[in-house]
Amino acid sequence: MTETYKPEWVPEKDDDKFACRVMYGVKGGHEGMPGSNVDSSRKSAPVIKRNKLTVDDYVDGIIKGDRMTLSRAITLIESNAAAHFYIAQQVIQRILPYTGKATRVGITGVPGAGKSTFIEALGNKLCAEGHRVAVLAVDPSSTVTKGSILGDKTRMETLSRQKNAFIRPSPSGGTLGGLTRKSRETLLLCEAAGYDTILVETVGVGQSETTVRSMVDFFLYVVITGAGDELQGMKKGVMELADAVLINKADGDNKRKAMVTRAEYGRILQFLRPATEKWETRAYTCSSVTGAGIPELWNEVIMKFFSQGKENGVLSERRKHQTLSWVYSMVEEHLHNLFYRSPSVLACKDKIETDVVEGKLPPTLAVQKLIAEYAKTEIGDYVKDTSPFAIK
Repeated sequence: MTETYKPEWVPEKDDDKFACRVMYGVKGGHEGMPGSNVDSSRKSAPVIKRNKLTVDDYVDGIIKGDRMTLSRAITLIESNAAAHFYIAQQVIQRILPYTGKATRVGITGVPGAGKSTFIEALGNKLCAEGHRVAVLAVDPSSTVTKGSILGDKTRMETLSRQKNAFIRPSPSGGTLGGLTRKSRETLLLCEAAGYDTILVETVGVGQSETTVRSMVDFFLYVVITGAGDELQGMKKGVMELADAVLINKADGDNKRKAMVTRAEYGRILQFLRPATEKWETRAYTCSSVTGAGIPELWNEVIMKFFSQGKENGVLSERRKHQTLSWVYSMVEEHLHNLFYRSPSVLACKDKIETDVVEGKLPPTLAVQKLIAEYAKTEIGDYVKDTSPFAIK
């Protein structure tokens, strides 16, 4: 039995009520630690390195539906390294013919609305019917540490065990809604891997959550009871982009309140222009715990939306606009990176910032000076040498 001792903060007369015991450290300390007397000549466990995949390996594995290759390809997409960028774009180019056939559904809502629980209930239903479901869960990144918990997969415990399901949590990276170039390309990879239903759970930030529309066909806004009055619901923003409003947690004692909230949102939606042409946005209720309302929402609402959208050409037009929007959003991202990596800007930025903070220079004039310095840069040579978007 491993030798243990009782911590100082445990009362002496604990009567075995405190189950805490602490193990003694490894004798001699751990290798590499200060004061360690471990024999450095002792062989350590071998480091297992994964084989480096080629573009052909990535493409073949994705098309065959290999989950490990798909995961590694997404990691490649999410990397900020320039070398990974070039490989990733070659992979995206090769898998494009296999994309565009999936049902893309965006799911957003206020924090605590039960988005992850709803997705798990819906995903389990779809997997049971033979669908292959990919869940892209965008997790908020800390503005302080830049880290993310990435815990959405933990909430979807049963769905994560489904062989027809693939769940990928990704950090938002501070982007509004968390939807970036990387999120869109991850969606394409999942489609090429044979997943016919893509569920995108976005960062729940309320009315600012609007960028989800740029990459999905159907936009579902999940709300809960007691989230505000009718005037609050009528505020422009995420409401006018929703193809359906879902009042979650309609079970138990909360069921009556959910029905009242549904009626309130029904009145609100009458004053808003529909988000999709020739489609009427309505409010619905469901319970992610009991499953009530979820089959009806999928079969009678979402599937009807796709059937109608394909017939009248609305969905094809939407995807065309989304692709063009994607192009120009990447242009903006590229110009942003060019500016902040410009040698001329970096050389004068600290001085200009100091002058602004000390009140010697107004912000507007500071902007003009920064832009003027940037304009002096040989942009053509700079793009060619340092930009990850440059053609090599």
